Amino acid sequence: MPRGCEGADFQKRTVSSKPITRMSQMLEETFVHIQKIGLKTEKRLWDSGIHTWGHFLNHSQTIFSPARDAYIRAELESSIAHLTDIRYFSERLHSSEMWRIFETFKEKAVYLDIETSGLYHGFDEITVIGLFDGYTVQSFVNGRNLEDFEIAIASYDLVITFNGTRFDFPFIRRWFKHISLPPAHIDLCFFLRKLGYKGGLKSIEKQVGLAREEEVEGLGGFEAVLLWQAYQQGDQDALDRLVRYNTADIVNLEPLMKMGFEKMKSRLTGWNAARPNDGG
Repeated sequence: MPRGCEGADFQKRTVSSKPITRMSQMLEETFVHIQKIGLKTEKRLWDSGIHTWGHFLNHSQTIFSPARDAYIRAELESSIAHLTDIRYFSERLHSSEMWRIFETFKEKAVYLDIETSGLYHGFDEITVIGLFDGYTVQSFVNGRNLEDFEIAIASYDLVITFNGTRFDFPFIRRWFKHISLPPAHIDLCFFLRKLGYKGGLKSIEKQVGLAREEEVEGLGGFEAVLLWQAYQQGDQDALDRLVRYNTADIVNLEPLMKMGFEKMKSRLTGWNAARPNDGG
């Protein structure tokens, strides 16, 4: 971002983003949100040719037993009725399977990352929070507009982080005592680990060939703390670089989420992923 901007100018910047090709909805191929259906049972359904909710509902023969089939049909009809209600699925899916909702709710998703002071002056506090919705970056800086974050985050239904479960969210909940975070959360740290990617965010970026601009390449959490300290001592350029570093974190989460989603979907489903969801 341009140097010397202050206040609300930190808040919104447009970033170009190429939309991914529309694919069949993984959520409508999901059965593990139904009680007593696990991954093995779901795979047996898929292997028998029942790939979608529509396939199950239109199946004329008994699949499990009349009583169990009736229960599953009722659950699937309820799922269809709540297809635009992310809370319905976030309450029924295990956190390890939350990635399945991404495709359906990606237009209401936001990528989040925070920076902290690293016990500068004896306090470990939030210094910067970054949000990226696929189009616009919003930056919230301690002492300038950090309190605006609470209103901004309320606009989204799905938040995507890297290690947010253990780091970002605990800090945010301590800072904003009464905050209402989006009802669904995908933590890429754990999701990408299931796909075989190990290490921190910067390491995984290199593994998949993602680059950062030269000004922030090689920076890490320790340097982010030093940049904040320099800003506290009057270096305005240090804050500009810190915000750029935070922006690189959140912008690179988007291709990682899209890549991980497609890889996991391909791993689970052996049929044509581009097949339309006609229920047939």
